[in-house]
Amino acid sequence: MDMKRDYYEDVQFFRSGVTLFWFIVLMAFLALFPFLFKNYYVYLANYMAINVIVAIGLNILVGYTGQISLGHSGFFAIGAYATLVLMSKVGLPFVLALPAAALATAVFGFLIGLPALRLEGPYLSIATLGFGLTITRVIGRIEFFGGRQGLHAPELTIGPWHLNTDRDFYYLLITLTVILTVAARNIIKTKVGRAFIAIRDADIAAETMGVNLMYYKTLAFAVSAFYTGLAGGLYAFVLRFIEPELFGLLMSILFLAMVVVGGLGSIFGAIAGACLLSYLDLELRNILSIPYVGLWLEALSKSYFSITGVSNIQFILYGLIMVLIMLFEPLGLYGFWIRTKIYWRTWPF
Repeated sequence: MDMKRDYYEDVQFFRSGVTLFWFIVLMAFLALFPFLFKNYYVYLANYMAINVIVAIGLNILVGYTGQISLGHSGFFAIGAYATLVLMSKVGLPFVLALPAAALATAVFGFLIGLPALRLEGPYLSIATLGFGLTITRVIGRIEFFGGRQGLHAPELTIGPWHLNTDRDFYYLLITLTVILTVAARNIIKTKVGRAFIAIRDADIAAETMGVNLMYYKTLAFAVSAFYTGLAGGLYAFVLRFIEPELFGLLMSILFLAMVVVGGLGSIFGAIAGACLLSYLDLELRNILSIPYVGLWLEALSKSYFSITGVSNIQFILYGLIMVLIMLFEPLGLYGFWIRTKIYWRTWPF
């Protein structure tokens, strides 16, 4: 029987030799990945890793604390712009500019978390949506941030190392992703994480038990914003160029879809949802080049819609996936993983 007898069993990372074995296999695969696949897939892995960081941070807020946010594209933009400005105009090195930008984003997250003390559900989501839409408009009108022309990322160096290729950047990105994933897992297992979950399940009961709602709600926003700002700073170096139009409403919807599709309240679910939707996001941008499907969509658009709307077909698919997930498996991809484990554990009976 899988019974926990003390708190150490709850927080220990490797609960069995099997877990340790597969973790070593995963780390070895990630280390060899750039040598096993072409450069495009290395770029895809970088894009996935950035979205994994965002999804884990957003899942801390939405999945574990129960606070809905549609403004994470704003935090993403703050992290990206702050990193580039600190490097190119202030002169800070990357190793200082990135965490400083993430901390600045966390401050904005704390400020946005203050309305969460009085708002919840759709009202909170509208408030965060307003923040996300406003911040990009403000950035686009300030010449110090490049205005509508955007900013180019400077050369990325860490000490004597020059990270000029996707493969070089991959190892930095994967290392940070693993560290942040472990950190999020540990946060959830501590007193802070238990307070988040208590607020999600019943905030009035949590306050009655001594949980400080003001402290933990704003902390959840700050931690989530920190993760998103850090990912935004890394994203700027994946694209090498950023502009305000990149950080729109659809980006926030994509982030939320990753968490919902993967499974709310699950680190594994956030990772799985981010990887799946990141892959679909890149692949479906060239949907017209897919054999047969592209021709059918082009003919359908010419007959009934506008051909310019085909580029947004991925968002229709995201919505369809979310609806199907809610209908058939509310736990998302994490729920399918649980079902699979149970099936093989009892197979063939």
